[in-house]
Amino acid sequence: MTYLNSSYFFDYNDTTIDVLLKKSLTNDLSSKEKAIRLYTLVRDGWKYDPYGINLSKENYRSSTIVQKSTGNCVEKSILLISLLRGAGIPARLHLGKVKNHIAVERLTEKFGSNELTPHGMVNALLDDKWLKMSPAFNKSLCEKFNVEPLEFDGNNSSYLQQYNNSGSLFMEYTDDYGYFEDVPLDFMKKNIEEHYPHIFKTKKGKTEFKL
Repeated sequence: MTYLNSSYFFDYNDTTIDVLLKKSLTNDLSSKEKAIRLYTLVRDGWKYDPYGINLSKENYRSSTIVQKSTGNCVEKSILLISLLRGAGIPARLHLGKVKNHIAVERLTEKFGSNELTPHGMVNALLDDKWLKMSPAFNKSLCEKFNVEPLEFDGNNSSYLQQYNNSGSLFMEYTDDYGYFEDVPLDFMKKNIEEHYPHIFKTKKGKTEFKL
């Protein structure tokens, strides 16, 4: 199955990914238990940071992401997919557009909008059912903004924190770009450039931006 394959981006055969898998999982765990453990590992092990944009091909390799302490939603999704595939669980990247409604001042200042695109999440195949999961927002960040962290139980999709603990609208999906077998880097670059043209009003060919 193609959703189990390693690739340039999902390079789970790399030593860094293999070591993390062996450290995190044991052979007695079921596929669901492995998925839950890996989801929680990526959710909380890498702090969410949407303000560093690096469009180089190397940046989106799971073996590169695993060595960092932070990641945006796409980077954290790539890492989780690589770990899931390495554990024998079919997984794929799902992209969309989301609108944030809480703590949007800095987002609006840096991106010119409270919409983030492309927003990454993960589809994983468990018990012949594709489930959605979003490992983007680490637990400490959720606590800071009074939002329950997304838990994944291995039976149901878990990808949308619609409201915070006070009942205020937190996040909504405004567009769905579908799922991808591999990382669609050209699509992602075009999408970012179209939505945030002011970020690219710099030297042509620049791939890394700190907002």
